Amino acid sequence: MRTAAYPGVLNGVAVLPWRGTKAWAFHLGLVAAAVLLPAVAHLTGAPVRWLLPMHWPIILAGLVYGWRSGLMVGLLAPGTNYLLTGIPLPLILPAMTLELAVYGFVTGWLRERLNLSGFAAVGVALIAGRIVFLSVVLLTGAALGSFGKYVIAAMLPGLAAGVVQVVLMPVVAKVWMNKSN
Repeated sequence: MRTAAYPGVLNGVAVLPWRGTKAWAFHLGLVAAAVLLPAVAHLTGAPVRWLLPMHWPIILAGLVYGWRSGLMVGLLAPGTNYLLTGIPLPLILPAMTLELAVYGFVTGWLRERLNLSGFAAVGVALIAGRIVFLSVVLLTGAALGSFGKYVIAAMLPGLAAGVVQVVLMPVVAKVWMNKSN
């Protein structure tokens, strides 16, 4: 239940209100970041599969503003990115859209509803999102060649980024929320 002192506290977990001018500006900023970060990575030749630059803003949305914001930013970011930059490629766009939506939704939902720590919420969300991604790739036939080889090529490089996201994103979210109060 929300407290009178701080309306963004739900079940004892502080989340900022997901509606309002400041929240919508944050959401748009995160969608923009989810477009700019991969674009910069591609332009500089940075290893995109190792860094997973589009994932970070979606996880932050879920941690700071909860499941609604995480879901919304996760659904909007890949399509917006595709419309503006042509990336991700159309073959992988559905899988990536659902993966990122799951990241944002699960991260926020686990924080708000189950009162999990940010670290646990991000870890579970990353696993759930990757399962959804691989399921959609398998169902749509987006994996060219052997599915087993695709799984290794698609999942292994991002493991390091996933570990860093689990450790770093809850800290970034806490700092952001403290500055927003």
